[in-house]
Amino acid sequence: MASPSRSQPADSNAAPATATVTTLSEDELSSAAQRERRKRILDATLALASKGGYDAVQMRAVAERADVAVGTLYRYFPSKVHLLVSALSREFEQIEGKRKPLAGQSPQERMHLLLTQITRMMQRDPLLTEAMTRAFMFADASAAAEVDRVGKVMDRVFARAMNDGEPTERQLAIARVISDVWLSNLVAWLTRRASATDVTERLELTVDLLLGDRS
Repeated sequence: MASPSRSQPADSNAAPATATVTTLSEDELSSAAQRERRKRILDATLALASKGGYDAVQMRAVAERADVAVGTLYRYFPSKVHLLVSALSREFEQIEGKRKPLAGQSPQERMHLLLTQITRMMQRDPLLTEAMTRAFMFADASAAAEVDRVGKVMDRVFARAMNDGEPTERQLAIARVISDVWLSNLVAWLTRRASATDVTERLELTVDLLLGDRS
C-alpha cells in the first residue's frame, strides 16, 4: 500500500526525515520481558489517544503510563509518529489474527461485510482513530518501515476477503486500491467532510466496481 504521506506536509511532531528509523516488531524482540514492555508501551499509547486524540500522546506521558523510563521508550519508538503507526499496525494484525470466515457467498459480498466491520470498529473510537490515522498520513521517511508494515497487513486483511488461502497478486492489487479508498474516506469522516452514510456508500461503490459482475 502506498503511503498517504506522499502528498502531505511533514507533521511538526514527526521524527526528522533525514534517515529511516526502524522500530522493532514484537517478533523481533529477543526476550519475553522486551515483548511485554513493548506491549505496555503500545497499550499506554492507545489509552492516551482514546481519551485525548493525537495531542494527548506525549512521550513522557506514555512512558509514565507504561511504567518505563523515557530513554527506554525512545529505544523502542523514536517518536510519537512511530508509536501511533505501530499501534495501527498492531490493530490490523489483531484483526488478521482473529479473522473468522465471512458469511458472504462471493468476494464482493465478503468485502462489503469486512469493510463494514472494520469501519464501524474505527468509528466507535474516533479520537483513537484520528490519532492513528493522522500519524499514518503525516509519517515522513523516518517511519517508512512502520508505514510499509501497516500497508502490507492492511492489504492482506482485505485480500483475504477475496481468497481464504494465499491471495494472488491481482487480489493484493485490488486490496491495495480498496485500502487506499477506505483510508481516504475514513479521513473524510474524521474531518467531517463526509458522513458515515457517505463513507458506506463510497466503499460499496468501490467494491462493486472492482469486484462486481462485469458481464
